[in-house]
Amino acid sequence: MSQMLMMYNSVGNAAFSQMIGQIAPFFATINAQFVALKPNYAEITMPFCREVTNHLGTVHAIAMCNMAELVAGSMTDASLPKGFRWIPKGMTVEYLKKAETDLIAIATPVEADYDWEKAGEYLVNVDIYDTHKDKVFHATITMW
Repeated sequence: MSQMLMMYNSVGNAAFSQMIGQIAPFFATINAQFVALKPNYAEITMPFCREVTNHLGTVHAIAMCNMAELVAGSMTDASLPKGFRWIPKGMTVEYLKKAETDLIAIATPVEADYDWEKAGEYLVNVDIYDTHKDKVFHATITMW
């Protein structure tokens, strides 16, 4: 089990959400809250607030990219065996609809049967939904 997953399991959602901003300070800028973290699945929320909006008053594209990297990276880390590391190699994004509410991001591997014990590229899907359950964003992140 990865160190990140052990930490999450021992402290819970609220404390882990605070800790992640200490581990990687840029993630603290979106005030994400973890809902679930386990191998092959992670879910976080991000509140709609002025700090993450753009000139149109909707959630900024890069705030959603930040959210996507956080949820995908956490899911990847939780899926890896102890002692393994990861880094994002690339991200393809689609902005599907204006985001005007709190958001929910879900990360899952593109293929459910990845052998996480082998070094290489792994694709992670991230879908972000608004509070109406409309998909507003999709990303595919290549992890190494």
